Amino acid sequence: MNRRKAPLLMALALLLAGTAVLLTRPLPESGTPRGESLERREASSPTGAAPGIPRALARPPGTPPETPDTERSEEELIAALRARYGARLHEPHTQMRLLEQLMRHFQQRNPTGWEAELLALVRRAFPEQAELLAQRLRQRVEYGRWMEEHQKELRGMPEAERRAAVWEERERLFGQDVAEQLWAGELRSAAVSDALVAIDALPQASVGERLDRYQKSLAQTYGAESTEYVRAHQQELMNRFLDLGSVQRDLGAMSPEERARSLREIRQGMGLDEAALERWKELDLRRDTRWELGERYMAERTTLTQQATGPELEAQLAALRARYFPDEAETIAEEEASGFFRFGQPRQWGRN
Repeated sequence: MNRRKAPLLMALALLLAGTAVLLTRPLPESGTPRGESLERREASSPTGAAPGIPRALARPPGTPPETPDTERSEEELIAALRARYGARLHEPHTQMRLLEQLMRHFQQRNPTGWEAELLALVRRAFPEQAELLAQRLRQRVEYGRWMEEHQKELRGMPEAERRAAVWEERERLFGQDVAEQLWAGELRSAAVSDALVAIDALPQASVGERLDRYQKSLAQTYGAESTEYVRAHQQELMNRFLDLGSVQRDLGAMSPEERARSLREIRQGMGLDEAALERWKELDLRRDTRWELGERYMAERTTLTQQATGPELEAQLAALRARYFPDEAETIAEEEASGFFRFGQPRQWGRN
C-alpha cells in the first residue's frame, strides 16, 4: 500500500470508531442553551453534530507515528464504512451522519479540495448510492452557506417568522419529506413547545390538569417512543413544565404541604422512581431553608441601607454577609457589587 495514504487511512479508521457512538445517540430534541449561535439553534447541521473535528481524529500526546503494523488497507476501511452505515444508508439521517463526519475530516486535511477527496472515497465505498450522496452533500453545503449568509437577517425576525423562513429553505433544498426526516427532532420539540404555550394559557386549570395535558401531548408527539423518550429526558421535560408561568403562580399560592404534594405529582408524572422522589423532597427542604434565610438577610440588609452610608454601611454589610453566609460572603459581595441580588430574584418552585 502507498505509505503516503497511511495517515489518511489511520485517521479515517479512528473517525469510524468515534462515529459508532454518535450513531447510537438520540438527536437533540430540546431548545439550545443561551449563547449559542443562531445556526446552532436552527440546527444548521441536520444531524445535530457538533462543529469542529471529531476528537477521535486528534492523535493523543506521545502517540508514535504510524508504522506498517498500524496501517489499514483502503479495502478494509471501505469495508468498515459499509459495515457501519450500509444497512441504514437508505435513511436521510444516516446519509447526513456519514457525510458530516467525513466533511469535518477532509475539510481539515484539504480546505480547498476536500469535496473531491470525500466524493472519491464515497464512490468507492458506496457506488450504488454515490449519486444520491453527492446530491445530499451539495444540499448540505448550500444549506450551511445559506444559514451563514442570512444569519443577521434571521436574528432580527420574530421566532415564528424565523422558523418559517428556515423551513422554507430546508424544503426548497431537501424537499419536504427529507427535510422532515432530517429535522424530526426539532419538529417534535416545536410541537411540545406549542403544546406548552396552550397549556399555560388554559383558564382556571389546576397544576394536575395542566400536567395531564402535558403528558398527553408528549404521548401524541412521540407515539410509541414516548415512554423511552420521557425516561431519557426526565429533567429537561420536568423543567419545561415547571417553567410555565401558570404553574409557578399556582405553586406559589399553595401552602408548603400542598406545594410538596404537587411537586411530587409532577415528578412522578415524569417517571421518577421512589428513591429519586425522596432525594428531590430533601432538596426542596434544603432550598426552602436557604430561601427563608435569604429573606431574613435581605430584610436586614434593607434596614442597614436605610440607616448608614459609605464605609460604615460597607462594613456593616460585610459583617451581615459573613453572619448569614460565611462560606459565600465574598461571592455574594461581588454579585451585589455588580447589581445582582440572588435573594431578590423570584423564587422558581421546584427549580431553585
